[in-house]
Amino acid sequence: MQQRLDGKRIVITGSSRGLGRAFAIASAAAGARVVINGTNTTALSEVEMTIRSGGSDVLAIAGSVTEELVCESLIEGCVSHFGGVDVVVNNAGVVRDRTLMKMSADDFDEVIAVNLRGAFLCTKHAALAMRETGGHIIQVISASGLSGGFGQGNYAAAKAGMVGLMRTAVLELGKLGIRNNALWPIAETDMTQIVFERTRAMAQQRGVVAPAPVEMGFGKPEEVAQGLVWLASDGAAHLDGQVLTFNGRKTALWQHPSEQHITFRDTAWSVDALDEHYRHIEPLPIYRPKMVPDPGTAGR
Repeated sequence: MQQRLDGKRIVITGSSRGLGRAFAIASAAAGARVVINGTNTTALSEVEMTIRSGGSDVLAIAGSVTEELVCESLIEGCVSHFGGVDVVVNNAGVVRDRTLMKMSADDFDEVIAVNLRGAFLCTKHAALAMRETGGHIIQVISASGLSGGFGQGNYAAAKAGMVGLMRTAVLELGKLGIRNNALWPIAETDMTQIVFERTRAMAQQRGVVAPAPVEMGFGKPEEVAQGLVWLASDGAAHLDGQVLTFNGRKTALWQHPSEQHITFRDTAWSVDALDEHYRHIEPLPIYRPKMVPDPGTAGR
C-alpha cells in the first residue's frame, strides 16, 4: 500500500470507536503518526494497541472535547510527542435524536457541546499551533447539517455550525497556510443503527425484505476511512473550503451556497414592491442528496 500519509502528524478526535476508530487505524496504516482520543478509556486502549501492533506510533489522550483543556492537550501532545501537527480531524460526535417538539434543552445542549463546541475548541488550538507552519483542519459533518434530518434538530444545527466554522476558518486562516475542508462520511456505525432499525421496521410493516446498509448507500467504516486518508493526503492539497461526500462507493463535492434571483434597485424596496417582485418567482427546490445511484448510472 502506498504510504499516502507518510510523515504526517494527525490528531483525530472521537477515535476510540466507530468511524473515528477506522480513521485512526487507516491513517496509521498509511504512514501517519496519530493522536487518538475518546472518553472510553478501554476502547481507546484497544485502538492504541491495534495501531501499535501494526508498527505505527500513536499517542492516546482520553477526555471529552467539550473541555478546552482536553482540546489543548490533544494539540500540544501531538506537538511535543511528534514534533508538530499537520492535520486535525474534528470527528467527535454524539446523537440524541428526538423531534423538535419532544427534544429537551439538555438533549440539544449535549449534542451542540460535543459536536460544535468541541470542533471550535480543537480548531482554535490547531490554528494556534499551525500558524507558523501551516496545516489542514478537517471537520467531519453530516447531511443533516446540509439538508436537515428528521428528529435531528440538535445534530443538524451542530453540523451546520461546523460547516460555518470551516468557511470562517478559510477566510481567517488561509493567509497562514492553513487549509480547511469538511467530510460528510456515510458509514454503517453504531450512530447510524437507528436508520437501519427504522428501515427494518418499515419493511416489516410492508411485508418486504429490508435493504442491506450497502443498498442504502452506507459503506463499512474501513471503506469510508479511505476518503479521510485521501483528504488528509497531499493528493487533496488543492482543496480548500470544500465539502466532500464519501461512502466508499460514492464521492462528490458540495456546491457552496449561492444566491439566486439577485435583483438590485436604485431606490429602497417597499413591501408592495417585494410582493410584486416575488409573486412570479418559484421557490427554490430543497436539495436532498442521493444515497445510491439511479439504475444504470453507477460509475459515471
